[in-house]
Amino acid sequence: MPEFAAATVHLQPPQDAVALPVRTPVDLAAWAAETARRLVGPDDEPKLLDALAAELREASADSRERGPVSALSYVPDPRLGEVARVELSALLADEGHPVLTADLLGRYLAAPTPVSYRPPDTEFRTLPAGPAVRVRHAYVRDVGRDGVGTVMETCAYGIRADETWGLVLRTSWRSLAYTDALCELTDELAETVRVTG
Repeated sequence: MPEFAAATVHLQPPQDAVALPVRTPVDLAAWAAETARRLVGPDDEPKLLDALAAELREASADSRERGPVSALSYVPDPRLGEVARVELSALLADEGHPVLTADLLGRYLAAPTPVSYRPPDTEFRTLPAGPAVRVRHAYVRDVGRDGVGTVMETCAYGIRADETWGLVLRTSWRSLAYTDALCELTDELAETVRVTG
């Protein structure tokens, strides 16, 4: 069984991404405030600084709940806040599925859920880290009493590292105006994933 340490799995983050502290013990409020100050600059509006710090703190806490190998908050413009979240997670084979394949990863990522907005789009690819499947999916989240919710889109790669384990690289976002650009970003990130050791 592989050891999922920072030295085992590598992902080249995009220039406008903030690495979220999901595997290290830190004071999230202090970390978020310092990171927001670095992104916004010390002389910018205090309201913007506070809003971005709150968003980064919530993003870190949210990603920590899923226990990814790494997580990034994509913030190309601090005034817009987090445009997308990128998480890289590990999957292990189990008794029910003792061998991981790209097909199995595809079925896992493309499984419809009660909140699926439209059928997932699946495409098999080969990456430097191994055979992979790319799945685009859209969900309806946070449905209110009036039946109206928010559409969340994802572009995910299931990457078969070997027959016993794999990786899931998932980018998620709510702003549909960025869909094409974020799918392209996810494609570029998937090409940078490397497994060593």
